[in-house]
Amino acid sequence: MCQPPRSRRPPTTMSSTLSPTDFDSLEIQGQYSDINNRWDLPDSDWDNDSSSARLFERSRIKALADEREAVQKKTFTKWVNSHLARVTCRVGDLYSDLRDGRNLLRLLEVLSGETLPKPTKGRMRIHCLENVDKALQFLKEQKVHLENMGSHDIVDGNHRLTLGLVWTIILRFQIQDISVETEDNKEKKSAKDALLLWCQMKTAGYPNVNVHNFTTSWRDGLAFNAIVHKHRPDLLDFESLKKCNAHYNLQNAFNLAEKELGLTKLLDPEDVNVDQPDEKSIITYVATYYHYFSKMKALAVEGKRIGKVLDHAMEAERLVEKYESLASELLQWIEQTIVTLNDRQLANSLSGVQNQLQSFNSYRTVEKPPKFTEKGNLEVLLFTIQSKLRANNQKVYTPREGRLISDINKAWERLEKAEHERELALRTELIRQEKLEQLAARFDRKAAMRETWLSENQRLVSQDNFGLELAAVEAAVRKHEAIETDIVAYSGRVQAVDAVAAELAAERYHDIKRIAARQHNVARLWDFLRQMVAARRERLLLNLELQKVFQDLLYLMDWMEEMKGRLQSHDLGKHLAGVEDLLQLHELVEADIAVQAERVRAVSASALRFCDPGKEYKPCDPQLVSERVASLEQSYEALCELAAARRARLEESRRLWRFLWEVGEAEAWVREQQHLLASAETGRDLTGVLRLLNKHTALRGEMSGRLGPLKLTLEQGQQLVAEGHPGAGQAAARTAELQAQWERLEALAEERAQRLAQAASLYQFQADANDMEAWLVDALRLVSSPELGHDEFSTQALARQHRALEEEIRSHRPALDALREQAAALPPALSRTPEVQGRVPTLERHYEELQARAGERARALEAALALYTMLSEAGACGLWVEEKEQWLNGLALPERLEDLEVVQQRFETLEPEMNALAARITAVNDIAEQLLKAKPPGKDSIINTQKQLNHRWQQFRTLADGKKAALTSALSIQNYHLECTETQAWMREKTKVIESTQGLGNDLAGVLALQRKLAGTERDLEAIAARVGELTREANALAAGHPAQAPAINARLGEVQAGWEDLRATMRRREESLGEARRLQDFLRSLDDFQAWLGRTQTSVASEEGPATLPEAEALLAQHAALRGEVERARGEYSRLRALGEEVTRDQADPQCLFLRQRLEALGTGWEELGRMWESRQGRLAQAHGFQGFLRDARQAEGVLSSQEYVLSHTEMPGTLQAADATIKKLEDFMSTMDANGERIRGLLEAGRQLVSEGNIHAEKIQEKADSIERRHKKNQEAVQQLLGRLRDNREQQHFLQDCHELKLWIDEKMLTAQDVSYDEARNLHTKWQKHQAFMAELAANKDWLDKVDKEGRELTLEKPELKALVSEKLEDLHQRWDRLESTTQAKARSLFDANRAELFAQSCSALESWLESLQAQLHSDDYGKDLTSVNILLKKQQMLEREMAVREKEVEAIQAQATALAQEDQGAGEVERTSRAVEEKFRALCQPMKERCRRLHASREQHQFHRDVEDEILWVTERLPMASSMEHGKDLPSVQLLMKKNQTLQKEIQGHEPRIADLTERQRTLGAAAAGPELAELQEMWKRLSHELELRGKRLEEALRAQQFYRDAAEAEAWMGEQELHMMGQEKAKDELSAQAEVKKHQVLEQALADYAQTIHQLAASSQDMIDHNHPESTRISIRQAQVDKLYASLKELAGERRERLQEHLRLCQLRRELDDLEQWIQEREVVAASHELGQDYEHVTMLRDKFREFSRDTSTIGQERVDSANALANGLIAGGHAARATVAEWKDSLNEAWADLLELLDTRGQVLAAAHELQRFLHGARQALARVQQEQLPDGTGRDLNAAEALQRRHCAFEHDIQALSAQVQQVQDDGHRLQKAYAGDKAEEIGRHMQAVAEAWTQLQGSSAARRQLLLDTTDKFRFFKAVRELMLWMDGVNLQMDAQERPRDVSSADLVIKNHQGIKAEIEARADRFSSCIDMGQGLLARSHYAAEEISEKLSQLQARRQETADKWQEKMDWLQLGELPWAPGNWLRAPGPGRRGWGSCTL
Repeated sequence: MCQPPRSRRPPTTMSSTLSPTDFDSLEIQGQYSDINNRWDLPDSDWDNDSSSARLFERSRIKALADEREAVQKKTFTKWVNSHLARVTCRVGDLYSDLRDGRNLLRLLEVLSGETLPKPTKGRMRIHCLENVDKALQFLKEQKVHLENMGSHDIVDGNHRLTLGLVWTIILRFQIQDISVETEDNKEKKSAKDALLLWCQMKTAGYPNVNVHNFTTSWRDGLAFNAIVHKHRPDLLDFESLKKCNAHYNLQNAFNLAEKELGLTKLLDPEDVNVDQPDEKSIITYVATYYHYFSKMKALAVEGKRIGKVLDHAMEAERLVEKYESLASELLQWIEQTIVTLNDRQLANSLSGVQNQLQSFNSYRTVEKPPKFTEKGNLEVLLFTIQSKLRANNQKVYTPREGRLISDINKAWERLEKAEHERELALRTELIRQEKLEQLAARFDRKAAMRETWLSENQRLVSQDNFGLELAAVEAAVRKHEAIETDIVAYSGRVQAVDAVAAELAAERYHDIKRIAARQHNVARLWDFLRQMVAARRERLLLNLELQKVFQDLLYLMDWMEEMKGRLQSHDLGKHLAGVEDLLQLHELVEADIAVQAERVRAVSASALRFCDPGKEYKPCDPQLVSERVASLEQSYEALCELAAARRARLEESRRLWRFLWEVGEAEAWVREQQHLLASAETGRDLTGVLRLLNKHTALRGEMSGRLGPLKLTLEQGQQLVAEGHPGAGQAAARTAELQAQWERLEALAEERAQRLAQAASLYQFQADANDMEAWLVDALRLVSSPELGHDEFSTQALARQHRALEEEIRSHRPALDALREQAAALPPALSRTPEVQGRVPTLERHYEELQARAGERARALEAALALYTMLSEAGACGLWVEEKEQWLNGLALPERLEDLEVVQQRFETLEPEMNALAARITAVNDIAEQLLKAKPPGKDSIINTQKQLNHRWQQFRTLADGKKAALTSALSIQNYHLECTETQAWMREKTKVIESTQGLGNDLAGVLALQRKLAGTERDLEAIAARVGELTREANALAAGHPAQAPAINARLGEVQAGWEDLRATMRRREESLGEARRLQDFLRSLDDFQAWLGRTQTSVASEEGPATLPEAEALLAQHAALRGEVERARGEYSRLRALGEEVTRDQADPQCLFLRQRLEALGTGWEELGRMWESRQGRLAQAHGFQGFLRDARQAEGVLSSQEYVLSHTEMPGTLQAADATIKKLEDFMSTMDANGERIRGLLEAGRQLVSEGNIHAEKIQEKADSIERRHKKNQEAVQQLLGRLRDNREQQHFLQDCHELKLWIDEKMLTAQDVSYDEARNLHTKWQKHQAFMAELAANKDWLDKVDKEGRELTLEKPELKALVSEKLEDLHQRWDRLESTTQAKARSLFDANRAELFAQSCSALESWLESLQAQLHSDDYGKDLTSVNILLKKQQMLEREMAVREKEVEAIQAQATALAQEDQGAGEVERTSRAVEEKFRALCQPMKERCRRLHASREQHQFHRDVEDEILWVTERLPMASSMEHGKDLPSVQLLMKKNQTLQKEIQGHEPRIADLTERQRTLGAAAAGPELAELQEMWKRLSHELELRGKRLEEALRAQQFYRDAAEAEAWMGEQELHMMGQEKAKDELSAQAEVKKHQVLEQALADYAQTIHQLAASSQDMIDHNHPESTRISIRQAQVDKLYASLKELAGERRERLQEHLRLCQLRRELDDLEQWIQEREVVAASHELGQDYEHVTMLRDKFREFSRDTSTIGQERVDSANALANGLIAGGHAARATVAEWKDSLNEAWADLLELLDTRGQVLAAAHELQRFLHGARQALARVQQEQLPDGTGRDLNAAEALQRRHCAFEHDIQALSAQVQQVQDDGHRLQKAYAGDKAEEIGRHMQAVAEAWTQLQGSSAARRQLLLDTTDKFRFFKAVRELMLWMDGVNLQMDAQERPRDVSSADLVIKNHQGIKAEIEARADRFSSCIDMGQGLLARSHYAAEEISEKLSQLQARRQETADKWQEKMDWLQLGELPWAPGNWLRAPGPGRRGWGSCTL
């Protein structure tokens, strides 16, 4: 960052290509150079000249120079401040304030208008130099030549050069662009000459003003005043100025320029009114005049131009406003009209709808046409506006959204749509009202007919004549059902009346009240008739039910008499089945009786219902009914008693017969089972005997099941005997017989069970023995197989099969033992059979033979498997060795280092493979040794294979070691030479670096730079020294190992050492040239800068400025937070300054050091005070922010509360019910809004309370505001609740008043009807009476209405007592009116009731005859209409007559019915009959004339309709001809499109009317002469003309549309390309890669859009060319417009290409920067991992770290090298391509490569450290694992509860000992690794290794001892259980022998006695046979006692018990034997006579 030494060369060496401004700059700098040269003369030159003239000249020159310098400084300072004021900055001292470069950069930014690099933060000198360098670099880029000036000159405050720099800036930015236009304008003047010429031109003609220079010509001030007066003569009076008063002139000119013109007062009068004013200062000041007046002139010219443009713009704006106003008014009218037309509240009457239709027609003809004209004028106005704007080159006006012509057209279309819909609605409503009137007339006719029919039927159903018999009553019922059917069928006609009335009500008929009243009367009559019918049906049904009850009574009496005869029978059955049948029959009889009981009760109840005195209607005498019911009940009770007696007799008979049947069944079953049990069959095999056992078990179960029922049967027999039943004797005999048979059956069952059990035991033993023997044969066959496999795989398969077989053999041992126990358990008779005695020993021999052969085969298979495994492994090892030998033999060591490294990598891969192979060869040798020990048949082959493999392996290892040694040697030498070369290059580089610092050190900046470089160099020298030492040691080792190459090695070492000594000497020389002065200077400068910053920061923090609004508070908080960040960033600088200051002032007592110490103390105090001030202001600002936020929310809440108060205070009570409902709904919506706002207000109050509780400085204001808001909120809530209550009360009042008013109107209306006095006449009595009945029914139905109103009034007075007077008045008035109405109605009813019924018939006939006469007159009329309207009227009348004919036909039928009724009453029957027949005949005679007149009227309407349609079509064509022939084609696209749309609409209308023309022609042919006339021909001619004109207009409009479409597309294309051109001309540059990519992509999108737009341009060209080719009327204009578009498109494509190249070049630079940043960041992250000191806590951790680091290192090397190479390639490409920033790119590249080399070195070091840590942790892990395994091998507790468990535990212990033997190798490995590592480590690590070794050894010794002790314990336990088992077996055997001796039967005779003795001797033989087992068992027990067994006491006890039991058995046998031989048997000698007699009971008495 330092500048090279300044040169003293004269300015004559500059380039000749300089601008005029550069010449001026060089001239001024030359002057400064001359002055400097004078003052820089050697002292000897001054000393040599001692004359006074020389001294005076020297002092004079110095004084003048100082004076000129002071003036320039003041002028330049003011000039600089005048420009810095624009950025709110100023300088105080020009020399000092420009030193840091910040103000200089700001000044240049203001002057140039460009953005300069941001100044470097910091106050150090290096920062200042860097900032000044940025400014000077900018000036160089602006072609400003700076001679003999560097950044250090400005930073050092060089006065002359600082002034020169400012003057150079003034020349460049304020004077350089001055130029004056002359007449010839041939010579290009310099800026100074141009300014002087301008002054001369402006002051020409002024007296005493002669400007010929910029010094003396300005001293009197007249020149300044003349310039001001020239441009602003209104400011001063030039004539009054005097040349002699120079000071006043100057002061006046300067003050006017400052106050009136705003020019900074750069000079004072004293500066100019001197002998020789400063030229530069005056030039600077005069240049400000020039710029000001030049700008003023330019502004005047621009003002005139702008005025003209504004006139045009204002006119266009007025037209736009007019358009906007007219468009808004038209749209508003359209919307209002649409709303009016969409109103569907049409009149509810025919006349009202007709009036509305007339108003609508008036709108279409009067109001709408002017608005249509106005719409067309709007289109013309918009075209005018757009044309003027295009003519003025202004942006074409486009109306805002909603005011476009298209929007107006759309609105007009909606208007026409609404108009059409309105017309349809009106016409639809008109038709509806006409239909309603017709419907009302039909309702009246139907209602009259229904009323007559209902009255007649009421009379019919009022008669009761039912009859006294059931048949008569049923006939009456059927007749009544017929009447009901007729009435139900007639319900449809009544419902038709209701449907018509409902339809009228649904359609809101205007006279619906009258319709409803009549409908109600019909409904009332209908309901009354239905009630009468229902009542008559009830009476009729009661009669029918009574007759049915009487018939049921008679039927029941007959049935009970029949049943009594059946129940008195004496038949009780002959056997059980017969009794059961009789009982079943009796049950059926009882069921019938029970069923009839319910029927009897039902009939009785039904009959008694007719005796109820509470019923009014009784169809019969109640006494008769009661008597019949009592007789029925007595008969039923007698029948029930007979049934019960019959059942008792049958039950007794059934008991006896059931007992006899059960006894017979039991005896039969017992006999059957006795026969089965007597069988001797026991089965032939195990299956048979098991089947018989199952059967016998089932039999015993069946016997158990039958025992219970048998006992019950016996008990029943005994009970019959005890009760003395008639069959008691028979029952007793059968009982005894059954008991005897059952006892015999049980004895037989017990004997057969014993026989079957013995047979089952024998057969089971034989089956198990057979199975065992078969299995032994199969197993022996398998273990005797000679097959041992032919290879390793087959042998392994055979071994697996043999292991499975051995396991199966072991599993069959318990089965063999079980067989032995089964044989011992067989009875003696069975156990002595040959197939039993020798079977078990034979099986045991076979089993032992099987075990022996299995062991032999297992050993053979193991030997074969070992042999095959050895041969396979040996072959595989031999193949690998052969392959690797071929590679090593063909390997030649290359000379290049890279090739040697490749070979070394292959050797490193070979070593793990060799280690693995060595392990495999060792395994082969072990297998071979084991095989040789077994002496196999192929012993020689095994030995040869082993020797051959070992020999080849030793040869291969020797070859590999030799190759590896040669490779290592070659690599060492090559690496040594490479390291020497790199070290020499490194030293040469550092030497150059040191030598490059020779030019530094002349100032502080140089010292700083030099020390930084030397510090880095010293670190590098330390590394180089270490490298040289390593090379020395390596060279000595290599020379000793390679004597042949020792000279070359030593020579390279000498070169390296010589270079190292040179480098050290250079470094020492450079270090001696530096001093210690830099440190103190740096500290003082940093201290000054920091104290200045601290003062400014304290001033900012101490500001008491408070925010007035919330945005201000937020802004102040943000500023304060930014200030905190700045303070935190300065904390490090403060700590550094304090530490450095303490070090500088330590142990110093001079005044300067004391003063420096005081400054440091003041600095510390200021720093602490700054922190406290910041915290204090932070709190104040936070509280102010909270207060302002609260105020903002409070203002919003107050606004809401104010609006609520206004609404609540201006709500009035409504006067109608509808208004009351609307007001309440509105208030409820308002309350919902209040609730929502209430949540916000409560949140605001909570926030306010929180601020108060936190102690806000504005707490009082907050509390006051919150209280006010809360009070107002509560007040509003209370007010709204009160208002809601008042409104609800008002609604109830209005509802009551409305009900009263409606009821009052209804009563008044009915009063008028009731008071009609026309009923006093005798005419129409029948109609009058019916109407009055309906009227009275209506009154009765509406009585509830009055009651409801009365009830509501009372409730209202109770709730609101204040309304009592009003309510009472209304109710009293209503009651009075209702009473009058009822009295009037009753009076009228009485008067009508007294009228004669016969008059009704006469009046009806008279009325009908008069109507028929009038109808006859109408039908004979000749009037068939003169026009269409009159014909339609006549047709409507005709239709009404037809409908009335249908009604009158019903009346004729009614008259006939009345005539029939009168004839039955014999009241003038003949006259009545004649009258009715005459009326009917007259009515029938008028039907045919009615049809004929209807036909003629339809024909007349067709004729008139045809002529009317022709006239309408001619009128329609006449209206559209002007539109079709119009020549208006539109002036723009929208107008043309509108005309096209109108033309298309007209075409559609014509197409739609064409079928109507054809229809008229067809109708003319149909009508014939009646439709003749010229009108149709005229219509056809006009139709053809209209079609032709419309076709021509369509073609013209299409041409106009194409032209306007082209103009619009061209305008859009030009506008689009103009926008794109602005984008293409942009010069902005992206700041990063993303934005650069975005710019490129954006540009690509623009280019793609531009390319796509070519299609649009081509389409425009094709369109224009097509129109030109077809001779379009505007061809010339179209061609010109197309040429403009093509030219604009071509220029846009060129701009796009240039912009693409710029963006891509910048993108490549950004990509490189991003890639380098990412890569450097990636390297830094990797360095963090590579520099980690983490070595893991355990083996898993360090293994994980090692593996991860290996992967990390591999990935880093691979990925990093690729990324570095890629980045270097990218950088090289940019440098080679001549990129503008290629120097910066080169620096980036070097920095990256250096960081990458450091990372690789760190990776290598980290890998070595982790490898050592892994080895140590592996040992510790192995030791801990071995110790854990040893400790985990816990011996199980317990010795087993029996022999099997003990043997199992012994086998498990053997397996355990075998398993722990595998641990011995692991324990030994731990010991070996520990000894090896103890040699490599020392200290704590060695002790830790020893502790682990000792712990493993101790644990292993302890485990071996515990295993041996448990093995002995298990052996003793096994022996104990074996002894106990032998004892137990012998004891069980002796128990069996004893039982056998005890169970032997006593012999019954001599032969049986001999047999018993033989059996007893057999027991003796068995005892003697077991003597050996007794002896061995006793020996075993004694042996255990002899070796002091741990269970000796228990063994001794068992042994004693065995011996005692043995002796007891022997004694018992001998005793039994003696008894048998000499016992008390009866047949023994001497005992025969002692036998007991027949009466005695002895042992022998039961033998028979």
